[in-house]
Amino acid sequence: MAVVTTKSAMRDLGATWRAAGQGVALVPISGVPHAGHQGLIARARTEAARTVVSITPFAPVDPANRDDAALNAAAHALLADGVDAVFLPDPGDVALRTLSTHVETPDLARTLIGKLRPGHYRAVATQIARLFNIVQPEVACFGEQDYQELCVIRQMVRDLDSPVRIVGLPTRRDPDGLAIARRNHALGPQDRTAALILSRTLAQAAEMAKTGITASRLRAWVAAQIQTEPRADPLLADIRDAQTLSSIAGPLVAPAVILLAVRFGKVLLIDQAIVTPGDPPPHLCA
Repeated sequence: MAVVTTKSAMRDLGATWRAAGQGVALVPISGVPHAGHQGLIARARTEAARTVVSITPFAPVDPANRDDAALNAAAHALLADGVDAVFLPDPGDVALRTLSTHVETPDLARTLIGKLRPGHYRAVATQIARLFNIVQPEVACFGEQDYQELCVIRQMVRDLDSPVRIVGLPTRRDPDGLAIARRNHALGPQDRTAALILSRTLAQAAEMAKTGITASRLRAWVAAQIQTEPRADPLLADIRDAQTLSSIAGPLVAPAVILLAVRFGKVLLIDQAIVTPGDPPPHLCA
């Protein structure tokens, strides 16, 4: 078990494992790991003989904002919990700012939440593609909370014929229903309570989807529910095809995903739920 700090060392370690017939599962993490990543790591350990957690930014980050002490402590905690290697490179070794080549899925990356965060999904796709080239995993595990990001990665893998199987896992939530996310720590007490409108609305919408309601009516109901919370500033409340993120109309006849992006004070939260007409919602990305 080791903290790996260079791309060459990570490639060499992976090659040693593969030569011994041991496959690699990768869990890419941007920033300090939190409780929401535990399920991803646990699943990765069931998918391959070796598990690697990469701690690298998915988007350009000011090096001055990097907390090396926290990252190193997190890396060693992961090793103590049984992760085989943590890829924690020097920022300059994986910096995005210096690249001349980028990976983008424009139809997916520039719509929905991509409109609110221009260039973000291009940076994500580029960094994930680089990680796949460095680590060369057989499988990679991602959460469904940023469902659009998961769809971008799946599309990238298909388009580039990457030999990586993508596993998506349901969003992990606190006991009160709020999706676990790093940015939750920036919420004040009142906004933290107000943000529960997201999970409540999604849970109710999942039940309504079983009744034969149309996509447009469900979309309007979700948007109206979010607006009942005075502290919420909804930027996106949409329902799309769960496989393609294409627009849908008429009665729900196939799995769909509800996508939310709502600002509470200065904090932008995103959340989602997969809904299926007539049946409990499956986890399509699992």
